[in-house]
Amino acid sequence: MQDCARYVEEMTRLRREIHRRPEEGWTEFETQWKVFRALEALGWTIRMGLDVIRPEAVMGRNAELVEKAMVRAAEHGVPESFLKATGGYTGLTANFDTGREGPVTGFRFDMDCVLVEELHDASHLPAAEGFDSEIPGHMHACGHDAHTATGVTLAHWITDHKDELKGRFRLIFQPAEEGTRGAAPMAAAGVVDDLNWFFGAHVGCNCRIGEASVVKKGFLATTKIDIEFTGVPSHAGSDPEKGRSALMAAAAAAVMMQGIPRHGEGDTRIAVGRLVAGEGRNVTPVHAFMQCETRGSTQEINEYMFESVRRIVEGCAASYGVECRVTKAGEATNFEATPAACDLAVEACAEVFERDHVASLETAGGSEDCSILARRAIEHGAEATFLFYGCNHHGHHRADFEIQDTQSLPAALAVLSGICRRTNGL
Repeated sequence: MQDCARYVEEMTRLRREIHRRPEEGWTEFETQWKVFRALEALGWTIRMGLDVIRPEAVMGRNAELVEKAMVRAAEHGVPESFLKATGGYTGLTANFDTGREGPVTGFRFDMDCVLVEELHDASHLPAAEGFDSEIPGHMHACGHDAHTATGVTLAHWITDHKDELKGRFRLIFQPAEEGTRGAAPMAAAGVVDDLNWFFGAHVGCNCRIGEASVVKKGFLATTKIDIEFTGVPSHAGSDPEKGRSALMAAAAAAVMMQGIPRHGEGDTRIAVGRLVAGEGRNVTPVHAFMQCETRGSTQEINEYMFESVRRIVEGCAASYGVECRVTKAGEATNFEATPAACDLAVEACAEVFERDHVASLETAGGSEDCSILARRAIEHGAEATFLFYGCNHHGHHRADFEIQDTQSLPAALAVLSGICRRTNGL
């Protein structure tokens, strides 16, 4: 920890700058500019935009929102030349070569925010200290601002300690983790294919200050689904028989999804989170839009859930005489780490935290699209795992979510730099 103490001020300052300007998935242009500028000054080699994103694998990207975000970023000082260089796609990798033979070690850091209105009250630390969100309805309510700041500072640490290290390092700054949208197109672009070691990390979740967890296996495979129903309009009073209700088809599908038989070989989830339909009280509803998700303890079980949803949607559409379209808006897989990476991460955590405060997880709830990058890295021969480090939060994705950045971030940096010493130390 002492080795990391001198980085606390810059890391905290950057985290709070990013917290003040939160950006949703695929629109993180201001955040990426801060990352780019810092890493370029450190002499790292940077690739971004279509060099690290495979467009055909992109999901859940709204071109209109992206365009508005680029305009907003330009208004807040991001150079037009930089915005043009992104090609309209956020996502960046930074590479550093020590000049000595050795392994290639990679870390993933996500950059996007959550669509939550932050608490603007003096009881909330960001508001009390003046770094609460300036963008209505957007908030770093999951700690990705902390992840990004830690990644940039890890680059500074690696640069400062290059004479004690060998091999190469790659820091992956990923867009659109929320909704599990950003990892797949980066994986498809091959950003982890030549790695020997790969690590992802997240603040909070099951860990409090002074605690850490290393994931042996877990995370639920998931598919995020957008569904559109298109019916036929009619006057609901004089010509109801001429209409075809998109609303009724969507409502029937939403109810039937809850009855999908559960799978005998593992856990399953189905959630309908949003349903918007109809044009007016006396008009047969022409349009309905639904957002839902499936999850499963394995990729195969989740695929069973997704195909069940597709079958229900198509059946309800046929029954009500409407058209439908099912679109994958995001995905993640389940995850099983490699023993070597787990053992190394536990050692690094135990050097920072008390050993009995470092847990090894056999299950990890929820979903995390870093699993896609980790699985691909493992398939290409890398050792990989995922870890959590603590903060005393009230719950993720809440208006009052907060981390203790002067405590949590130095601990994270100490763990990640400890990993670097173990994988790439002389």
